[in-house]
Amino acid sequence: MTSVIRTPVPLLDLEAQYRPLRDEILAAITRVCDGQRFIMGPEVEGLERELASYLDVREAVAVSSGTDALLAALMVLGIGPGDEVVTSTYSFIATAGCVARVGATPVLVDIDPVTFNLDPAAVRAALTPRTRAIIPVHLYGLCAEMDPIMDAAREHGVAVIEDAAQAIGASYKTRQAGSIGTIGCFSFFPSKNLGGFGDAGLATTNDPALAHEIRLVRNHGAEPKYFHKRIGANFRLDALQAAVLRVKLPHLARWTAMRQANAARYDALLASAGIADRVAVPVVPADRRHIFNQYVVRVPDRDRVRAFLSDRGIGTEIYYPVPFHLQECFAGLGHHRGDFPHAEAAAASTLALPIYGELTADQQAAVVGALADALRH
Repeated sequence: MTSVIRTPVPLLDLEAQYRPLRDEILAAITRVCDGQRFIMGPEVEGLERELASYLDVREAVAVSSGTDALLAALMVLGIGPGDEVVTSTYSFIATAGCVARVGATPVLVDIDPVTFNLDPAAVRAALTPRTRAIIPVHLYGLCAEMDPIMDAAREHGVAVIEDAAQAIGASYKTRQAGSIGTIGCFSFFPSKNLGGFGDAGLATTNDPALAHEIRLVRNHGAEPKYFHKRIGANFRLDALQAAVLRVKLPHLARWTAMRQANAARYDALLASAGIADRVAVPVVPADRRHIFNQYVVRVPDRDRVRAFLSDRGIGTEIYYPVPFHLQECFAGLGHHRGDFPHAEAAAASTLALPIYGELTADQQAAVVGALADALRH
């Protein structure tokens, strides 16, 4: 019998994105090396201008990571011990971890089971006189339902910090992710739609005074050098990262369109494979633009299915297998299994499939074929 040769499909292929940009990226890196300005400087300032224009915000402040963007946002808003911050129990650890790092209490709430984003009704119910901020997470590249969240924030006089780490270019109604709340926070981790060659991040705001404070905080609170108006930290962005991101930014719209086309192809392939009743595909509300940082489906018997796909050479990932309320580091919050059933169900059933822009139609067909085989076993 002739064996079937299967070509592996990685979860992400950064080399495929890099190859056509290699010469331009190396030229940008050489420019920084020749100029010997490695911390802040004109590359960072140029990136900030270009990102502010792309995101339609007044101010964009480049920082060292998406985590540090969240941390800086909390610091400039004066959030600390005795304060509460309402956020999702289902996200990357930085979302709630940064709240704990400034000494405040993360108040966790459940998610909408369809979009995986914060449930606005749960947010409103969690607000107390000690609440200082809400952190909605635009998970997987889809904006949270921002209008009711912003309404609740205004009524209670609290800030909104958008965790847009996975959502650059996503939009809610007519507004870009990161332009709606008090401060927006982005990550340029290499796997993101706009990824650097290491850690990098951004904080956005339409309040120039807040932007000034973020700039202070990212540089040890110094203004001028060695004169410290406040306690800050080293959240500065390396010029090398800024130079790489400036090369990549003009391609972001095209890359996003490629991801969206791949998502639409997955939807069609899954339907034609006859497994649409067993695979729940991402839902995109009519008032939102999804940029598909991840393409996350729900499948029965998820762990077995993932193992089957791995045996076929199909890369997948689980975001996120343990919600915050069940993490050991948050045991002090006093939550138990069953407290947030929608998040727990998502953690047990979701699976991210390859969705990077350079993914080919043949590769997607291989993914869906393997998934169909897994569900039939």
